[in-house]
Amino acid sequence: MEILGASISLLGALFLFLGALGITRMPDTFNRIQAGTKATTLGTLLTLTGIAIHTPEWTPKILMLIFFILLTNPVSSHVLARAAHFIKTPLTDKTVIDKLAEQEQQKKEDA
Repeated sequence: MEILGASISLLGALFLFLGALGITRMPDTFNRIQAGTKATTLGTLLTLTGIAIHTPEWTPKILMLIFFILLTNPVSSHVLARAAHFIKTPLTDKTVIDKLAEQEQQKKEDA
């Protein structure tokens, strides 16, 4: 079980590294938020799962951590993205659709 737990934790560390790499390589704030959130969520969950397999007596506490991470990471990234959009953070030139801007424009036209 130790080798399995260590392997899963190592896979989680790899995803955490890829998330950090994605943050440095993505062209704009919104892509960085997505890369950071998705990869770090998976990396953290895999790392914690590996620890739970390696040390079974910690499993209840680790399950609470996993629940908390699954609950807060998507919400926090959504709030960050909305705040960045609200202060008019520029998109990359490769972005072709901005649904939130379209929604805001539609609300202005309806009002």
